[in-house]
Amino acid sequence: VQLQASGGGLVETGGSLRLSCAASGRTFSTYAMGWFRQAPGKEREFVAGIGWTGSSTSYADSVKGRFTISRDIAKNTVYLQMSSLKPEDTAVYYCAAGVGYLSGSYTAKDWGQGTQVTVSS
Repeated sequence: VQLQASGGGLVETGGSLRLSCAASGRTFSTYAMGWFRQAPGKEREFVAGIGWTGSSTSYADSVKGRFTISRDIAKNTVYLQMSSLKPEDTAVYYCAAGVGYLSGSYTAKDWGQGTQVTVSS
């Protein structure tokens, strides 16, 4: 699966952004998808995931209640709606396919290029 993320930008604290991830490949609809992020000087971390049917989702504690992941199988697209953004949400956000949970951490099979999200204080 090839992934193309978009929608990043600069937003003030408390603002909202929606990230999109367009996927290509016939197997998109069978993959669990997700978003990860990496802040400067920090390791990449899991943000949100969605099962292949779209009926199950998971979130990092730091974004629960503020971020919503969704997918449109007909459009081969995954979204991350981000609200009540905080400066600590500033990071490069990566779309991922084939997301799984193994040995206490989330992993992914395929990665898209990142999109920068900057939240000003």
